[in-house]
Amino acid sequence: MAGMIRKSLNEPEETRPFEEGKGRLDLVHLEAGGVGRAVFEPGWQWSKHVKPIVHTDSCEAAHAGYVLSGRIKVVMNDGQEEEFGAGDYMQVPPGHDAWIVGDEQCVVLDWQGYADYAKRQD
Repeated sequence: MAGMIRKSLNEPEETRPFEEGKGRLDLVHLEAGGVGRAVFEPGWQWSKHVKPIVHTDSCEAAHAGYVLSGRIKVVMNDGQEEEFGAGDYMQVPPGHDAWIVGDEQCVVLDWQGYADYAKRQD
């Protein structure tokens, strides 16, 4: 049995900034994958601030996470849509766009989809 592990998102092992200063992803690496905290600034939209980094038509990450603050709207490629806010668990499959709703910063913890999220593909 493995021992305890302590890592802090306040001291991330990696930080990936979004385009135009619209936020960042703080990431810690674990054997089972990454755990991340994304900070999305008002006006952030995946198709404007992450798509130019990853070069895919839509977000191809699957997300399992928890919204700590703010609101985010997710629209699937098939048209299904949902809005998530503080206190909500969110599970979102690959193939979507998303954007911040309102003027409040949105902070999301994710333990599934952030290992390769916003990873620069040049």
